[in-house]
Amino acid sequence: MNPDELRAIQAPLKQRYRETPEAALITLRAQGRLADGITCKIETGKALVSAGLHAATGGSGLNACSGDMLLEALIACAGVTLNAVATALGIEVRDATIEAEGDLDFRGTLGVSKEVPVGFQNIRLRFRLDTGASEGEIANLVRLTERYCVVYQTLVRPPALTVIR
Repeated sequence: MNPDELRAIQAPLKQRYRETPEAALITLRAQGRLADGITCKIETGKALVSAGLHAATGGSGLNACSGDMLLEALIACAGVTLNAVATALGIEVRDATIEAEGDLDFRGTLGVSKEVPVGFQNIRLRFRLDTGASEGEIANLVRLTERYCVVYQTLVRPPALTVIR
């Protein structure tokens, strides 16, 4: 896809959202169901994913770990966003690898220590780009990817989270 094709696809959407802001508000949904052992099956729209405990908390390692899935969602969103931004800017990216790694201290999630927080303490997102773009263009590409990546921005600025029973 080239920049003109991307603009042609997005222009009517942008215009609609400018004219009718409420049309831009979409609610995404995900659903899962408890399954065998200590697992939960998540309906992805493409396939069922079976998520289970991480091996560090007693899991078998045969199921997807929700922490891994969070990092994978970050990589997927950052990769798609980087690709769209590069296309819009006319920057040719011959190849790109996006990596995410996060540090967890499982003493928190296992209740071994109340002083240790539950969840990721640090997450690092890395882009390895094969491109002829200048350092300035690459810096701008990464900056705009950070700015427009939904998952990245959600992690940076967590939304209000409500549990409904």
